Amino acid sequence: MPSPTEITVSQLSRLVGLPHSPAIVDLRADDDFASDPRLIPGSQRRPVSTTVPWGGDYKGQSVVLVCKDGLQISQGVGAWMRQQGVDAQTLEGGYRAWCSSCQLLVHADKLPQRDEAGRTVWVTRARPKVVRIACPWLIRRFIDPNAVFLFVAPSEVAAVALRFNATPFDVADAFWGDRDEKCTFDVMIEEFGLDSDALARLALIIRGADTGKLELTPHSAGLLAASLGFSRMYRDDLAQLDAAMALYDAFYRWSRDASNETHA
Repeated sequence: MPSPTEITVSQLSRLVGLPHSPAIVDLRADDDFASDPRLIPGSQRRPVSTTVPWGGDYKGQSVVLVCKDGLQISQGVGAWMRQQGVDAQTLEGGYRAWCSSCQLLVHADKLPQRDEAGRTVWVTRARPKVVRIACPWLIRRFIDPNAVFLFVAPSEVAAVALRFNATPFDVADAFWGDRDEKCTFDVMIEEFGLDSDALARLALIIRGADTGKLELTPHSAGLLAASLGFSRMYRDDLAQLDAAMALYDAFYRWSRDASNETHA
């Protein structure tokens, strides 16, 4: 049984991807990370020294600390962070236990470079409907909870990406764009390595809504209708994104936990 300051792999796996998932900090040494450059979804690497100068960045948050085996490094950093008033837990068994349990992992080499505040920055066309909301949802829930999204005129996406070191998505000729029958959401799942039944089920719904192939799933038409409704409720794209996150949270929880449930 884990101590009160530990969380098990199964407990953490049920929180990943949810709106109130704890912040996850990867504390593995550089050599360990180089030998397996993947990350628990939503986690961020942080350096470890004899103190934890960045611990206060997590004040008021719940944090899960992950080192190779869940021992000395994460235990020590957790103790320091609790001294700083942070609700810090360590992952029982560490990164090794997470991998042994065949949990989701993100290919870190696909992550864009972070800005000086440690955030990934993305840019796409203004006035989003389906995929330009779905992809930010995926990124904030599984890749980078603090990601920044810039919505600009379609003609300015490339220039803004270059000028502000942002990663373009869902635009022509971008790496993060449509490929054959796959929409950008499909591409992100594939490239980041987010291979799960729940996300695959959700991706099919999104692909149907985004491409107009509403016959792909019984739910695609409903997602499209809700997306068009949101686009007309909000003039501000960021306000629309904030509001619509709950829609994708609900579809994800259905995909993960309730896809076989019926309502009589």
